[in-house]
Amino acid sequence: MAESPKHLLIVDDESALREAIAERLSDHGFIVEQAGSGEEAIQRLADFAFDVLVTDLRLPGIDGRQVLDAAIERYPEIIAIVITGFGTVKDAVEAIKQGAADFITKPFQFDALLHVLRSALEQRRLKTENAYLRSQLEDRYRIDGLVGHSQVMRDLFELLETVAATSSTVLITGETGTGKELAARAIHHNSPRRANRFVAINCSAIPETLLEAELFGHVRGAFTGAIGTRQGRLEQAHKGTLFLDEIGTMSPALQAKLLRVLQEREFERVGDSHTIKIDVRVIAATHSDLARMVAEGTFREDLFYRLNVIPIQLPPLRERREDIPLLVQHFLQRIAGDAGHDRVTVSQDALRRLMAYPWPGNVRQLENAIERALAFTHGRSQIDVADLAPEIQGHAPAADSADVWFPEDGLDFEHYIEGVELSLIKRSLERTRGNKRQAAKLLNLKRTTLIEKLKRLEPGKGALPR
Repeated sequence: MAESPKHLLIVDDESALREAIAERLSDHGFIVEQAGSGEEAIQRLADFAFDVLVTDLRLPGIDGRQVLDAAIERYPEIIAIVITGFGTVKDAVEAIKQGAADFITKPFQFDALLHVLRSALEQRRLKTENAYLRSQLEDRYRIDGLVGHSQVMRDLFELLETVAATSSTVLITGETGTGKELAARAIHHNSPRRANRFVAINCSAIPETLLEAELFGHVRGAFTGAIGTRQGRLEQAHKGTLFLDEIGTMSPALQAKLLRVLQEREFERVGDSHTIKIDVRVIAATHSDLARMVAEGTFREDLFYRLNVIPIQLPPLRERREDIPLLVQHFLQRIAGDAGHDRVTVSQDALRRLMAYPWPGNVRQLENAIERALAFTHGRSQIDVADLAPEIQGHAPAADSADVWFPEDGLDFEHYIEGVELSLIKRSLERTRGNKRQAAKLLNLKRTTLIEKLKRLEPGKGALPR
């Protein structure tokens, strides 16, 4: 599709120069309008959204910097080029800081102006494309609750992107509510199989007697109620991805049949002897400790190793508290948007409570908590502490002295402060995965100071490496 012509406003009080430039720019495909003063320029900007502004800085009355301010305030994406004399280059540099794309000094050749214009337009095009690509990248990783900028989540996103390019079997582990299915979908939608189906089945939600038929399908008369032949989830996922959630609840007999599918890439429907070849990627997930179940004899060791080709561990929300504000905004935008609410914010006090709560139900629980809080605002534009569930309200940050409980005989001040110090140090070490140098940087401390504090607060821990 051909690019539409750019609307350009040129502002200069030298009419002969202005008209000559306007004529030449028109010959190069620009739709040009002129203004001989700052006042006229601001009026034209109020009436029309120009793509490009070319303005002299030295104008009678309202000068070019004021015109630039008015243009950028009204149209943040406008491309602004300033014209200046040799003696006012400093002013031109200041205009760049205001938001101008570039400047050109008088006297100048028309080709120099055209080069500056085309360069600025190309930079804007690349910026727009990069913004689009960034938004696509964010959408890729903002699949419902799978959101985060913490180091552990950045590592997870990188791992998911790497795994997506392969066809290997994946085992996703993590607590309930951490987003195991979302991670599986991210792998599928970034894989070569994205054009085919992603089929999910929760092994714990289907009775054992029906799970085999649900997974492999059945023929007519295979069992009571089988009134016709039916495809199973494996066939539905052919050329795509099959997600087996809560794989740890699968019976030993069914585990053996699944193992054969993974090894031979073939199976039979229930009640049929015809072998069906299958091309499917399997992603399994569980909140159980499968290695422990193998040791206890409740899960097949050979199946475990077949599933555990690429293990992915999803972190609980309490280990990435710095992601909570981002998750809160993500859920607010989606839930409030669906409900037709205007922009809703969260008070800092309420946000502190949300970050202090341990979230045993992880991201899923946080999403439900935000939905509940939004309902309790009764149309207000901000969620406050009183809108949160009682159990969340009761988790004030330890460092918030306004919420400290004072016993009748008083508290041990030194011990309390030491507890706050130790809590901050531990959180910084969790965030940096035990790297003391980086943790000290987060706390604006010297590494040696952090180590000495750790030795004092928790003897035996400060001498660790890193």
